[in-house]
Amino acid sequence: MEKRWVVKPVPDSEQISSLASAINISTPLATLLLQRGVHTFEQARAFFRLSLDQLHDPFLMKDMDKAVWRLEEAIRNGERILIYGDYDVDGTTSVSMFYTFLRRYYGNVLFYTPDRYTEGYGISITGIDWAKEQGISLIISLDCGIKSHRAIGYAADLGIDFIVCDHHLPGDTLPPAYAILDPKRTDCEYPYKELSGCGVGFKFLHAFSISNNLPTEWLFSFLDLLAVSIAADIVPITGENRVLAHFGLKQLNSNPRPGLKALIDISDLRGEIEVANIVFGIGPRINAVGRVAHASHAIRLLSSDNLQEAVALAAVANANNEERREFDSNITREAIEMIEQYFPDRKSTVLFKENWHKGVIGIVAARCIEKFYRPTIILTKSDEKATGSARSIVGFDIYEAIAECADLLEQYGGHKYAAGLTMPIANLQAFQERFEQIVAANLREENMYPQIEVDLEISLSQLSFKFLNIIRQMAPFGPQNMQPMMVARRVQVLPESVRVLKDIHLKFAVRQDDSVVYDVIGFSMAPDYEAIVRSEQLIDIAFNLQENDYKGRKSLQLLLRDVHLSQ
Repeated sequence: MEKRWVVKPVPDSEQISSLASAINISTPLATLLLQRGVHTFEQARAFFRLSLDQLHDPFLMKDMDKAVWRLEEAIRNGERILIYGDYDVDGTTSVSMFYTFLRRYYGNVLFYTPDRYTEGYGISITGIDWAKEQGISLIISLDCGIKSHRAIGYAADLGIDFIVCDHHLPGDTLPPAYAILDPKRTDCEYPYKELSGCGVGFKFLHAFSISNNLPTEWLFSFLDLLAVSIAADIVPITGENRVLAHFGLKQLNSNPRPGLKALIDISDLRGEIEVANIVFGIGPRINAVGRVAHASHAIRLLSSDNLQEAVALAAVANANNEERREFDSNITREAIEMIEQYFPDRKSTVLFKENWHKGVIGIVAARCIEKFYRPTIILTKSDEKATGSARSIVGFDIYEAIAECADLLEQYGGHKYAAGLTMPIANLQAFQERFEQIVAANLREENMYPQIEVDLEISLSQLSFKFLNIIRQMAPFGPQNMQPMMVARRVQVLPESVRVLKDIHLKFAVRQDDSVVYDVIGFSMAPDYEAIVRSEQLIDIAFNLQENDYKGRKSLQLLLRDVHLSQ
């Protein structure tokens, strides 16, 4: 499928020259930094020399003083405390971190995570009833709770206080909790708004540590879990998140906790662990536990202090992931066949099949977008209702589109690019038709094709190992701080160099004018682009710059992301 290249605006030339001179770098590198909000020598120093001292005072967060006081009171009074978290990676890392940290100082603490299928997302009445049976008087929720008005109100009626730690957008009103920690509260002046759920829990523990004069070494030992949450939850890797991810990745590579060490090993991850390894290797295995079994097993894995036990639990997570992959593959195949047979010309996709596995339908929606690139909702039957997951494309707000169908739904929630919804099965056809009308009316022509966001256009002669080394220092890479995407135009392919590897990968060599020759590798790109590369015409390439180390011989290599024939 043809991709649009959207080139970011080039900063003012005076700004580029000024920054390049101030920190002694090339103008392309200065351009990349300006695009990331770095304008001065001081900002560059902070950007490149990350320090835990750059973290904000946790007491700047609204309700933090109340939350710390209530936790301290519970400990003083010997109350039983429950740590309650969501069943995804962010939720399970949050619970593992908070539960393990607190157990060091206080023994009367339990954890709970809801069942994806019988309780669903957020605070459940079932969970509150279980807490009451266990004699719980304080619940600390992590990565959920900001919209759980009914359940938190029910808990209050039973004499159970709630401290909510969440990072999702609140509704028009806040739930009746004792304290609510959420930087996205409109009345919260905390300087950084994009923390993960685990990040909010970390700030709570940081404040608790400060209040009780506890050494921070124990708290900072959980940064490996926090890095996993940041990467897997796809939050922006800017500001505090970038600092926390940087030091968390350092720990993940040097001294990970047993559960993460076991997951790294069973994922067969080699070399330095980066954000992408978490997103595609570690995260899916943690998520799979909650998709096909129960997320409490993931919490046991991440909380384990025994490597032998962790290895056994990681094997279970890996088996869950293999089962998830099978569900994912089979349902994706069925969904694609349904689209091709029944809805080939629609602007949207809304599919329902009652026996599809609820735990993987969000993944299936994403897979369908990869092939058809249109807003997609995949639904299955649960409790005699149609329930499912929605995924969107760049530039289209699927949450708002679903909200316009609210009268057909029993509940829905989410954000611009991902959402969940439940409706009576009888409303399914009416929903399909209205959703299609809304998408068709609001989807712009340019949004109907996948896009690549290009940081800058560059000449191959400007590339060097020094250039690459400075780019590496911009890591960790992730949303809003992606690995720089560059475009080189009118490059010449060396015809004799073109090879197809394992029937799917494309490898060739290029030069531009009088530049040196560069190797190019395009993973899984042979079927779509081999003809273009062999055309003997000049081409434009979109790529990331990387180092290739072959038998100790290091060279610059271009990781191909897309290719067009030159105009």
